Amino acid sequence: MEKIPMTRKGHLALETELKHLKSVERPAIIKAIAEAREHGDLSENAEYHSAKEKQSFIEGRIKELEGAISLADVIDPAKMKGSIKFGATVTLVDEDTDEEKTYQIVGEYEANIEAGLLNIKSPIARALIGKEEGDSVEVRTPGGDKSYEVLKIAFV
Repeated sequence: MEKIPMTRKGHLALETELKHLKSVERPAIIKAIAEAREHGDLSENAEYHSAKEKQSFIEGRIKELEGAISLADVIDPAKMKGSIKFGATVTLVDEDTDEEKTYQIVGEYEANIEAGLLNIKSPIARALIGKEEGDSVEVRTPGGDKSYEVLKIAFV
């Protein structure tokens, strides 16, 4: 299997979610299923079916998290330097609008564009890999082609 790159912070977040699902959510749903069973006929019991559906979702998420954690390649960006690579925090300026944006390039399990965490597999991240401060980057996005200039690269 292919290793999944992630930051230490992202790895910790996955472990925290997994622990919560196993120690809080799973026992609560088991209790909800038991209570719904006590109400009698399961074929017409909406509470039972809802609880079973939620249990299926929780168990699926637990398996997904366990798989991701087992394949995790935890990378510490603070030990890196140089051109843009996984873990880099990059400040860009849109060459058309002069709008500045700062992103950290992270793994797909921790990506959150609203929080400035950019998936390593995204078009912008792929275009940025290997670039230096001052470089211009052309990115083909679903909204059209964009041009950015790399203002700053940091490894935190």
